[in-house]
Amino acid sequence: MAANVSVQKSFDFAVRIVNVYKYLTGKRKEYVLSKQLLRCGTSIGANVSEAQRGQTKADFTAKMSIALKEANEAHYWLKLLYKTDFLNEAQFNSLDNDINELISILTAICRAASKG
Repeated sequence: MAANVSVQKSFDFAVRIVNVYKYLTGKRKEYVLSKQLLRCGTSIGANVSEAQRGQTKADFTAKMSIALKEANEAHYWLKLLYKTDFLNEAQFNSLDNDINELISILTAICRAASKG
């Protein structure tokens, strides 16, 4: 069940990140930090999706762990973009809520997968 939630939420987050990237490059003319966010923000869902087809439990756990690392990195870039005034408070808060939720879900999945 949680894996299905992680698939949908990570995909929805990737869509949001693509749109944020378009905003940052188009309206704010920010190309470096936004590219970092685009890479890790879309990688979360790609790894979650790959994990669903993992050949072994170890493969599943490894892909979900990578997704969690990418989510933590995305959170970093979001905070940096906010603190450097490329994202306003409302934009940041909305994205921050989403990434924190994803991190919580992925953390729970990784813990459960590593236990047994």
